[in-house]
Amino acid sequence: MGASPWIVSDGLWERIEPLLPRKERRFRHPGRKPLPDRQVLCGIMYVLHTGIQWEYLPGELGFGSGMTCWRRLRDWNEADVWQRLHEVLLAELNAAAKLDWSRAVIDSSHVRALKGGFATGPSPVDRGRACSKHHLITDGRGTPLAVILTVGNRNDVTQLLPLLDAIPPVRGRVGRPRRKPDSLFADRGYDHDIYRDYVRARGIVPAIARRGTGLGTYRWIVERSFAWLHGFKRLRIRWERRADIHEAFLHLACCLITLRQINSFC
Repeated sequence: MGASPWIVSDGLWERIEPLLPRKERRFRHPGRKPLPDRQVLCGIMYVLHTGIQWEYLPGELGFGSGMTCWRRLRDWNEADVWQRLHEVLLAELNAAAKLDWSRAVIDSSHVRALKGGFATGPSPVDRGRACSKHHLITDGRGTPLAVILTVGNRNDVTQLLPLLDAIPPVRGRVGRPRRKPDSLFADRGYDHDIYRDYVRARGIVPAIARRGTGLGTYRWIVERSFAWLHGFKRLRIRWERRADIHEAFLHLACCLITLRQINSFC
């Protein structure tokens, strides 16, 4: 029987531990010793995988309180831990020639926001209920390169260039870090000639479906990536009023998917 998915593996911990901010304890009146980061990270991943509310986090599993995990997730997100971890993992895949730069695929998905909050808006596909939108760009194998959270009624095409800009400089190979694919595949929701020109101006070949047509055989790549992303139950519905906390879960999930890609090639 395999380990529980919220258990932090040695491989994940070796990569993330150097990225975590260190907080010096006061010499006088140091207070209670903080719970080890690895245990807290297990609690965060437990919430991400199961979708459980913070206040119901099982204390008997040694994760600490839900508020402890919430604060640590917030602090690590503010310290860009998830972004830096994602860059480390992408560099590993790139070094192994396991990133497909020949094409990138882009799409979006709506998620209901039951508590409202920042970056929520009326859903055009769910009777105007409050929702948010996940915008995702992947490489040709479905590895997440960048993800953006917006209000639910934001037009897809408005996030095309921001997603391209959000691809980090990926190291791991000789020469300058790479941050753009050779071509970009998108469905007809991105069908605007001016954006095709913008993409070409960046040295990327646009392969954007025209109205009345579809993306074809390449659509499954990003649809599978969304299935991986929303396999984390906390991302199927947005419970956080604070957008930064939901974004932290999004970026952590992208890191875990990228790590799975690394492990699958080992």
